Amino acid sequence: MRDIKFPAAPGPSFLTVYLNDHLTGSGAGVRLARRLAKRHRRTDGGPELAKLAEQIDEDQQSLRRVMRDLDVPVRRAREVVGRIGETAGRLKPNGSLVRRSPLSDVVELEMMLLGVEGKAACWRALRELTAADDRLDAPDLDRLLARADAQVRTLDDLRRRRAAEVFAAELEVTAPARAPGGPLRPAAGHR
Repeated sequence: MRDIKFPAAPGPSFLTVYLNDHLTGSGAGVRLARRLAKRHRRTDGGPELAKLAEQIDEDQQSLRRVMRDLDVPVRRAREVVGRIGETAGRLKPNGSLVRRSPLSDVVELEMMLLGVEGKAACWRALRELTAADDRLDAPDLDRLLARADAQVRTLDDLRRRRAAEVFAAELEVTAPARAPGGPLRPAAGHR
C-alpha cells in the first residue's frame, strides 16, 4: 500500500485561513459583547457582561499577537466581510417589528456562547502545536483556554436565566404563580 500524500494548500496556508477565520469571528464577538454590555449596564447581569466584553476584547488582542508571533498575515478583507455579516445578523426575526424583543437577549447570549466555545477550540488547536513550534507560548494558551472555559460557564448561566425569564413570562398566562426573574432585569434603583 502506498503512502497517501495530501497536496499542499494552494494560496494561503491552512493556518492562515484558520486563524483569520477566528479573527473575523472574534471581531463580531467583540462588537456583540460590547453591545450587550452597554444595553444591560443597569441590569443584574450588567457587571458580568461588562467583564466579559473586556475579556473578549483582550482575547482578540491575544489572537492578533499569536498571529504576529507565527508570521500569519491578517486578511483585512475578511475583517470587512465579518463586519458586514455581523451587522446583517442583527436583522433577525425576534417576534417584534418596531422595537427590541426580549427574545433578542436569549439569541444574542447563545451567539456569544457559541463564539466563545469556538474560541476555546482555537486555543486547544494551538495548544496542540506548542510542542512543534516554540513561537507558541503554552502557559499563555493554557490561561486563555481556562478563561474561555470560565466565559462559557458565565454565558451559559446568563443565557439559561434569561431564557427562563423570557419564556416564563409567556407561560404566566397559563401558570401565573411563577414570577419572572433573572440576570437581566433592572437592577435595584434603575427601574
